[in-house]
Amino acid sequence: MAGRFAGKIVWITGASSGIGEALAQAFAQEGAHIILSGRRTEALEQVAAGINGDSLVLPFETTDYDILPAKVEEARNWKGRVDILVNNAGISQRSLALDTHPDVHHKIINVDLLAPIWLTQLLLPHMIDAGGGHLVGISSVAGRVGVPLRTAYCAAKHGLIGYMDALRAETEKLHNVHVTNILPGSIRTNVSRNALTKDGDSRGKSDAVIDNGMEPAECARQILDAVFNQVPELVIAEGPEMMIAKLRQSDPEQCFAMTSAMGAQIAEKYEAGEDD
Repeated sequence: MAGRFAGKIVWITGASSGIGEALAQAFAQEGAHIILSGRRTEALEQVAAGINGDSLVLPFETTDYDILPAKVEEARNWKGRVDILVNNAGISQRSLALDTHPDVHHKIINVDLLAPIWLTQLLLPHMIDAGGGHLVGISSVAGRVGVPLRTAYCAAKHGLIGYMDALRAETEKLHNVHVTNILPGSIRTNVSRNALTKDGDSRGKSDAVIDNGMEPAECARQILDAVFNQVPELVIAEGPEMMIAKLRQSDPEQCFAMTSAMGAQIAEKYEAGEDD
């Protein structure tokens, strides 16, 4: 199949829904062979059935570190290499820092930061031996701006950007391994519904800002453009989210003032039991 990624082997974590599923469809349409990973085998198989191309369903829990070396070998052995790894699996948060149990911080940082780091570390030597590759980290606007109700999530997503930036500095010129950080804003997925509350439970409901967000297919289209053009970092957001992401770089003091005002309003609502 013709396309910008014809013949490329693309491994996507968190591929069972949302951005991951949209990426699988988009890469497949561009001629790539897709490795689909996530926890839910049945959901991954449904994604595989819905894409137009060659795919491997490779389910696993990203934080099960003992099995990751075997999963990396299985992924490599499918076609002999992995050209592009998209670290997309993640979980968000909706709780005030004041109330949040430490286990919630542990879980979110484990899933959103340590797991992608370790999977990348395991695959990296093989990419280098193959002559290069491309690593994609799905961070967030919350990886650049401190966002209320997401202290653990922000910590993890900021950390992912830092790791990937440092890795780019080490590998891009020397080993032909490119790195792209993606910072989405509100994308119409289940991210808010699946977010952890202060006690570690799934929130079970979405946010209006997420429900009115960008379609995953459009987000995926922009990600593919960034990967093809080897863009180091791309913010995928609209309206106020894009503005505040830019403001964090151009005028940090104004950004902090805006987020503090927003945070005070949100914290008051949460303390009053109004978490919509």
